[in-house]
Amino acid sequence: MASDNGEKSKIGLVGLGVMGENLALNIERHGFKISIYNRSHDKVVDFVEGRGKGKNVVGCPDEKSFIESLEKPRKVILLVKAGDAVDQTIEKLKPYMEKGDIIIDGGNSFFEDTRKREAALAKEGLLFVGSGVSGGEEGALWGPSLMPGGDKAAYASIQPIWEAISAHVDNSPCCTYLGPDGAGHFVKMVHNGIEYGDMQLIAEVYDVLRKAAGLGAPAIAAVFTEWNKGLLDSFLIEITSQILTVKDPETGKPLVDMILDKAGQKGTGKWTSEAALELGIPDPTIEAALTGRVLSSMKDERVKASVKFAKVAKDLAGEEKGGKELIDDLAKALYASKICSYAQGMALIKAGSDHYKWNIDLSECARIWRGGCIIRAALLERIRKAFDRDKNLPNLLMDDDFANWMMDSHQSLRKIVSKAAMMGIPVPALSASLAYFDAYRSENLPQNLTQAQRDFFGAHTYERTDKPGAGFVHTEWADLIKGKEAAPVGK
Repeated sequence: MASDNGEKSKIGLVGLGVMGENLALNIERHGFKISIYNRSHDKVVDFVEGRGKGKNVVGCPDEKSFIESLEKPRKVILLVKAGDAVDQTIEKLKPYMEKGDIIIDGGNSFFEDTRKREAALAKEGLLFVGSGVSGGEEGALWGPSLMPGGDKAAYASIQPIWEAISAHVDNSPCCTYLGPDGAGHFVKMVHNGIEYGDMQLIAEVYDVLRKAAGLGAPAIAAVFTEWNKGLLDSFLIEITSQILTVKDPETGKPLVDMILDKAGQKGTGKWTSEAALELGIPDPTIEAALTGRVLSSMKDERVKASVKFAKVAKDLAGEEKGGKELIDDLAKALYASKICSYAQGMALIKAGSDHYKWNIDLSECARIWRGGCIIRAALLERIRKAFDRDKNLPNLLMDDDFANWMMDSHQSLRKIVSKAAMMGIPVPALSASLAYFDAYRSENLPQNLTQAQRDFFGAHTYERTDKPGAGFVHTEWADLIKGKEAAPVGK
């Protein structure tokens, strides 16, 4: 099945799932001859004789012929399941590769694994790129957002291909080199965390529309369609409006109403929150989205609890439903919450960049997310401009443009969170976004009491407000409580 015209392939791809097949077709469509290999050779045969028929695609039966079919330096994309499968595939390919060859991991690998792989392969003379690929199956076929990191020389070698196959906005490729070792997969991880938050916020707004505004799926679809024409213009808003119009062929009811309310997750959202904790960056909206999915999986318990607390539902049933004003407030509340969610995500990328010395350009992150990826939205152009204005912006909320918007919309967010609370509608992500905004803008938080408690039971020390820069002190609280004189002592 190998090519017999003597021309080597420009690049190779391992892993013929739907994403792999679509990316291979995308690469070939842009004029790059491609070799393909899959652990199950039947998939190679099916692809070459099916979707790849008549195209400049070389199907290979084994690792040796696959590597030998590529021009030097060989460039190999892995689109296999994150984790052990990546390492196993690399080990099978290495015996046939030479110094200077390039391996590109296009899966959703954990960024720390990417860092380890890049360092280990560098010792053997092989170059490694960890590249986030966002956009799902359609994006892979027609133009994804690509987030490469790793060896800079390796990226320069694949750059013409990456820029050609990526989505384009304003004639600019949604692809850029993000930094060394795990930078690309770190940015992709945070992208997915923001995606979790976005989806949860939209789901909560949908819930308020059906429970507090009394709207059915078709009417809610109309609301989302209208929102998609303005500030909230985004891929997720667009597909939500479309989903809500689809009828179930079996019952004739809105299909969304027939779907069990249990959401799954694949790990990247969890990794985002874990990284945020490690780096000391708050990400409450993303954490709320994770919690929302976990709670949704507890369906049987929730059904029993709904019976046990039926009286609560009756007590709240008399709350007056809202109309157009509620819908207008929801639009502002959703936009304000999205700003808070993106502020958290961008702050996390900055913290990761600083910690690992990646020098990630946040403006470029926003730029390459404008097309191809799941979180593409009109909002991202405003975010790009904000970080263009100030490369050292500590938080998106400190940009004048976004600060003014929050000043204009925070009251709507408060109304929605209050309304939901009074009607017993859970809105954890909307609430978390509001709490994040209020905490971030607060000169004084109650953690002075927290520090006092920690010092009381564990002698963890604290700093004094009246002696800035004097260092940490400890108080013998028991002595003071007993009425004895005891001054704080340095520690």
